[in-house]
Amino acid sequence: MDPIVTVTDAPSPETKAFIGEGLNQHNRDHAGYWDQRPLAVLVCDPDTGAVLGGLTGRTSLGLAFIDLVYLPASLRGCSYGTCILQEAEAEARRRGCRAGVLYTITFQVPEFYARHGWEEFGRVECDPPGTARVFFRKTFTSADGPDSS
Repeated sequence: MDPIVTVTDAPSPETKAFIGEGLNQHNRDHAGYWDQRPLAVLVCDPDTGAVLGGLTGRTSLGLAFIDLVYLPASLRGCSYGTCILQEAEAEARRRGCRAGVLYTITFQVPEFYARHGWEEFGRVECDPPGTARVFFRKTFTSADGPDSS
């Protein structure tokens, strides 16, 4: 009997784990090692420890992937964005990453990443009309961050 293909917007945790573990094993088989690690840089309330914003992503096989960046409006324009981006880049270099990749949306201020040395390498139009996903990359060197000597 042939397998069937289904579409869902609610895969179970077990399904996600099965697919992730399968892909990780495939990568390990071809690369000879597997070093994927989550990465988060958080901005927290000093009194309660509550997370106010931050960055999440991962590092894997020499690359840093920045997946999500969020700061509430009250913390924007106060250098927290610069700080969390620099901390993520520094941690990626400590983990041996040579480069990083991320994407954002045109209404999410892609100029912020360009100001911090990230290079746009592609755009894909999306909704709402006039909007695009903007893809960035950055090569990490010993001289581009706060932990350089």
